[in-house]
Amino acid sequence: MDKRKEWVTSKTHRGVRYREHEARKHGVRPDRYYMIRFQVGGTRREEALGWSSEGWSEQRAFLELAKLKEAAKTGEGPSSLAEKRAAVEAKRQAEEEAEAARRRAEITVTDFFGQTYFPFQRSEMKAGQKAARSVQREDELFRRWIEPVIGGKPIKDITSFDLERVKKNMLDAGRAPRTALYCLAVVRQIVNHARKDGIFCGENPVAHVRKPSADNRRDGFLTHEQADRLLEALGKKSRQVHDMALLSLHCGLRAGEIFSLTWGDVDIERGMLSIRDTKSGKNRVAFMTDAVKTMFAGREREGHNDLVFPSETGEKISQISQCFIKTVNALGFNDGVTDRRQKIVFHSLRHTFASWLVEQGIDLFAVQKLMGHESQAMVQRYAHFAPDHLQAAVKTLEAGMDAAKLAEEKKVVKLRP
Repeated sequence: MDKRKEWVTSKTHRGVRYREHEARKHGVRPDRYYMIRFQVGGTRREEALGWSSEGWSEQRAFLELAKLKEAAKTGEGPSSLAEKRAAVEAKRQAEEEAEAARRRAEITVTDFFGQTYFPFQRSEMKAGQKAARSVQREDELFRRWIEPVIGGKPIKDITSFDLERVKKNMLDAGRAPRTALYCLAVVRQIVNHARKDGIFCGENPVAHVRKPSADNRRDGFLTHEQADRLLEALGKKSRQVHDMALLSLHCGLRAGEIFSLTWGDVDIERGMLSIRDTKSGKNRVAFMTDAVKTMFAGREREGHNDLVFPSETGEKISQISQCFIKTVNALGFNDGVTDRRQKIVFHSLRHTFASWLVEQGIDLFAVQKLMGHESQAMVQRYAHFAPDHLQAAVKTLEAGMDAAKLAEEKKVVKLRP
């Protein structure tokens, strides 16, 4: 048996042992592997150290043994190499975590948007949880207005003062207050995402920005004659756009609701449309006019889950075709109109639907339900389309008051002089 494989006890350093490698040398001597032996609380321990070629020697092994004995005696520090290694590893991990936290804390708004926030929004879009147009719009707002002001700042250092600058820049450039609000909403979402990831702490600074207020609602609507001219012109250019316009005009559907409509939602026999995943988050039913029934009957019906109005590639449309605006402009509907709220756009068809309902004496509660609005306050804007109807209500009240007054007068008994 090769004696170099046996453990040898050091004669000069008590508690230290070693064995020599059968072939490998360190300098002129065989390479030695060191181990120490000691007792802790009546329990014998053995700890392997390492080779001479790794820097170990009897002297160093003895010093290591002395440290462990002292730690076991005083209770301060690791009393075994396993504990020491664990302590070293814990310290290393803590340092790495601290460094990672420091790097996270210094990440700029631009880096967070590009590396984390925007990729997440794109994944939501691919999963069908967010509209492609919304994702594109957020990217545009960030590049044009947000990034120039706060892109280079650490996201943790964003203040409401910074966001006031973003808002001011937009309003000074003539952007609508509603657009500035949308931009601030994007910042709010970015900060909330960063807070969820542990990068931002505290209250969202958007909460302290004074919101620009203005009535940005669309007021433009079509007369019946204009609507007929528009549908006739669209029919000559694009059947797809014509049919979508007819659906919005006669049923009050939003563009996004039309884009999402599947053949399973269309019940021509009962004249009903199932509108799902609406802007308010609640499903509703829309009712067809005869013109809409005829339109659906004339389209080639596909499978239950197939889109009624797919794009040329068979996917869901994300925005209305420019054919619509070009046709509106060609008809001169927006000539001389400077207030953007008064311009005729696709959403004006839905506005026209509600206006026509009120003009026909339909009460606002019914209009609210047909439009899919959550509160009646959202349809109060259409009240002025029924002045005769409201005036008649006041006249009825006045007649009632006069009748009551006359009845009271008849009850008075006149005394003889």
